[in-house]
Amino acid sequence: MFPSVVPEARLERTEHGLVARGDGWYVVNARDAVWRHVEGRTSIVDFEGEPGFRQLGINVSVMRPGEAMAMYHWEADQEDFLVVAGEALLLVEGEERPLGAWDFVHCPAGARHTIIGAGDGPCIVVAIGARDRSVGPDWGGYPVDELASRHGVGVAEETDVPADAYAAFPRRKPAAYEEGWLP
Repeated sequence: MFPSVVPEARLERTEHGLVARGDGWYVVNARDAVWRHVEGRTSIVDFEGEPGFRQLGINVSVMRPGEAMAMYHWEADQEDFLVVAGEALLLVEGEERPLGAWDFVHCPAGARHTIIGAGDGPCIVVAIGARDRSVGPDWGGYPVDELASRHGVGVAEETDVPADAYAAFPRRKPAAYEEGWLP
C-alpha cells in the first residue's frame, strides 16, 4: 500500500525570515530562514519551523574563533556534525581534536562533547541529532570537566537544566540572516 500524498507546508514570511507552518514538506534556503543570534555566541539557522521536527534535529551553526556551539554536554541520543568551512576544535570525552572543512564527527548517545570555532575566520558546522530520547527530562546533561572549563564551556556543578548551564551567556534571539554569515 502506498502512503497518501504529503502536502506542502506553507512558508510564512516573518520579520526574521521564512518559517514553515504545518507538517508538510518544504524547501527553504538558509539565507531566507529564521536565524538565532546574539553578539558573542554562534549564529544558528532554524530550519524546523512549526511544529518542529519530531524525529531529528538539524541546524547550521556559524562560529567565530573562540565561540562554542554549546556548553560541554552529553545527550541520550546520537549527534553528528559536519564541518563545511573553516576550522574548529572538538572537545570530546576530555580530549581535544582539531577539525577542518569536511571533517565529520559522530557522537553516540552519552558522548560528552562540544565544538569551538578556531582559526582566523568563521567556521560553519551542520549539526544533526536524533530525538528519540533527547527531549524531555532525561535528555542528557552538562558534566563537570576540567578541559571544558579551561575553554570557558564547562559548568561548575553538574546539571541537566540548560538555563543553569547557560546562565552566564546572553540568550540567542530570532534574527534575519546577516550578509557574510555564509559563503
